[in-house]
Amino acid sequence: MRLPHTASTCPACLGAPRAYLRTIVAFDYLPPADALIRMLKTQLRLSMAPVLARLLADAVRSEDGLPEGILLAPIPASRASLRLRGMNPAAEIARSLSAELNVPLVRHALRRRRETPRQTALGRRARRQVAAGVFLGAPSVRGRHVAVVDDVMTTGSTVEAAAVALLAAGAAGVTVLVVARTP
Repeated sequence: MRLPHTASTCPACLGAPRAYLRTIVAFDYLPPADALIRMLKTQLRLSMAPVLARLLADAVRSEDGLPEGILLAPIPASRASLRLRGMNPAAEIARSLSAELNVPLVRHALRRRRETPRQTALGRRARRQVAAGVFLGAPSVRGRHVAVVDDVMTTGSTVEAAAVALLAAGAAGVTVLVVARTP
């Protein structure tokens, strides 16, 4: 079922508390816009990262911006993804977004505790189980509001795990910034 643009929570997530305060999304992961993300992730066209960051920055500005003093933190890629692509799409988008919004980027605010399998074929429950506890937040986020940056949000399991880790490390709050969400 398609999530209405005005909805803050999908029906499957109602009743499940989230660790993050809000989500800002540039567009739904649907044609033709999804091709922009695929160009970055599968065709390795790094020139798409600033384009995607600009679209996300526009969405941030249209949602009344971000709290003063916020930090950007990209979702860390798995070792397998880094070997395959040679780059982390979320980090590339976050780097450009940092320049676009003039917000500091903390590259190592999150790190992976363990490797996880690819989630593309997994359902909501399996994704949640795989993502739980996968990240560790850095002490540098203590007392700061952090914006987690990712390319695509499917079930929210990855960003939820990131938010939990950042809050455990002492972050004051977490906002999620994603280029696209699956409807």
